[in-house]
Amino acid sequence: MDEHWRDASGNHRKDRARILTDATEALWTTDKGKPDRDLMRTALQRWSYNTAHRGDECTVDIENAIAWADKHTVVLTALAEPSVVRAVLKRITEKKDGTPAAASSAVKAKRVLSHTLDYAVECGYLTANPLSAVKWKAPKVSRELDRTSVPSPKQVRALIDSVTRHKPSGPRLNAFFSTLYLTALRPEEAVNLTWGDVHLKPCSWDHETQQWCPPEAEHDWGEIVVREVAPDVGKRWTDSGELRDRRQPKGRAVGEQRHVPCPPKLTRVLRRHREEFGEGPGGLVFFGVQGRQLATCVYQDAWARARRQVLSKAQQATPLAEAPYDLRRACVSLWLEQGIVPAQVAAWAGHSQEVLLRVYAKCISGNEERDRRRAASGFKGF
Repeated sequence: MDEHWRDASGNHRKDRARILTDATEALWTTDKGKPDRDLMRTALQRWSYNTAHRGDECTVDIENAIAWADKHTVVLTALAEPSVVRAVLKRITEKKDGTPAAASSAVKAKRVLSHTLDYAVECGYLTANPLSAVKWKAPKVSRELDRTSVPSPKQVRALIDSVTRHKPSGPRLNAFFSTLYLTALRPEEAVNLTWGDVHLKPCSWDHETQQWCPPEAEHDWGEIVVREVAPDVGKRWTDSGELRDRRQPKGRAVGEQRHVPCPPKLTRVLRRHREEFGEGPGGLVFFGVQGRQLATCVYQDAWARARRQVLSKAQQATPLAEAPYDLRRACVSLWLEQGIVPAQVAAWAGHSQEVLLRVYAKCISGNEERDRRRAASGFKGF
């Protein structure tokens, strides 16, 4: 944890601490006198495997749990035994209740364990990574988009209208969810968006009406620049001590940015949003009723409430529009279905083309008939 802490994101720090806590549960030498499981997990995750807070003051219960763990785990060299490392591998690829973890979670956990054991070899504690001696078949991870999770434009309209009607946060969340849907921004990108990164065409003065008027709707395109993201990871995992970890956009180097077109439908929404609510702290576009950065729980709760009000019981039992992130997926799907070149879609969405084509393959292949007609029309005159 200490070796990788500085360069890891808050989410990666948190994930590694959880996975190493899971691994430690398979390494007790005895269960005699072991503290309550939830207490032990809290002690390990929030203190033992947290580089920044390991030395912080804690309760007597936490101190006792850490002391018990120090005395009752196997020595590191015991991991050279295939049976021991297999037990660890089994534990980290399960949930707390013993049921199998999701395929993607299992693969990630195995990767973290392998990196940890590689470091033990590097430090001279083990002669070789013992995982190489254990046969383990990685579960297949589905990378394709589940089309049942993608809402239609009418469904999105109904969901956002439902959010808007709920006071006090609803009216200001209209523009937030509209932005996710119409530009494919990730929630952690949208919450950190400032007006300095939203470029809209200027209004012109109408002498007859004596008021400022926006450009004609069809020409009222703008642009949004994504410079920094702010995922909500918790205060204990960020360098700043704030809830959100401010970092460069996903898959990009420090200082890189992404330009996304802002369609006329959204420019009108954003203009109204600014007129009604003004600017948030630091020029934020979206912020809460208390004047602070928009909290994750606020928009997640609003979305869950709207989903209950708009969708039928049968639809609620499916992945349809399960989370705000599905608005991004719906946008990317529509871009591809409209025949926009995948390379352009990848640039707007902040994906590599490889990931885009793998995840959204069905959105592209679903237009084969249209593409055949287009291909044939290109040979006119032959």
